Amino acid sequence: MSRLKELRTPVFWAEGRPCKLNREGWGIEGSGFCANPKIFTWQELITMPKSIADARLTSVTRFSVRGKWGGVKVSDLLNAVQAGPETQYVRFWSYRMIYATSIPIEVALRERTLLAYEFDGENLEEDYGGPVRGFCPYLWGYKSAKSVVKIELMDRYVSGFWEQRGYPDEALITGGKVRDMNQGGRLRPIPNGEVIHFLDE
Repeated sequence: MSRLKELRTPVFWAEGRPCKLNREGWGIEGSGFCANPKIFTWQELITMPKSIADARLTSVTRFSVRGKWGGVKVSDLLNAVQAGPETQYVRFWSYRMIYATSIPIEVALRERTLLAYEFDGENLEEDYGGPVRGFCPYLWGYKSAKSVVKIELMDRYVSGFWEQRGYPDEALITGGKVRDMNQGGRLRPIPNGEVIHFLDE
């Protein structure tokens, strides 16, 4: 059983829960406003410098889970495709090309914004967005697209799947109580912004 399952982390799939996905055959297209568009294969991704973000994924449905997310910095991929000066947003597409979401370039370039393929040293399973998912601890979890097959460099903002259904485009985490999955789902208060600490600590 994976660590995320052990923690009873909820599973949400807007596109429908996937079956087994082909990790070894996985590819992520980098395209849009860039000088060197390319497809990053699984083998290329895992041989790029790996970053570990000890951080929380926090859902707008009010749960938060902390672990060591391992993967490639989005900034490294943007450098590899030679992102153009027109790039203002980075759009992530999930494997069925139904789910998409965009984040500002300045958020995409932050240290812990990743294309993640590990959680606590384990490969991410499909339920939780494997083989490779977006991970952006600075914003609500719907900005951390699962099973990413494409990153698109954009010169303008386009609302994503949940944003078109009423979720805030900015996805700024707001204060209140969330279920801390690392403590069995205990309700704990958070301030506004990335969940780094709880107000009851």
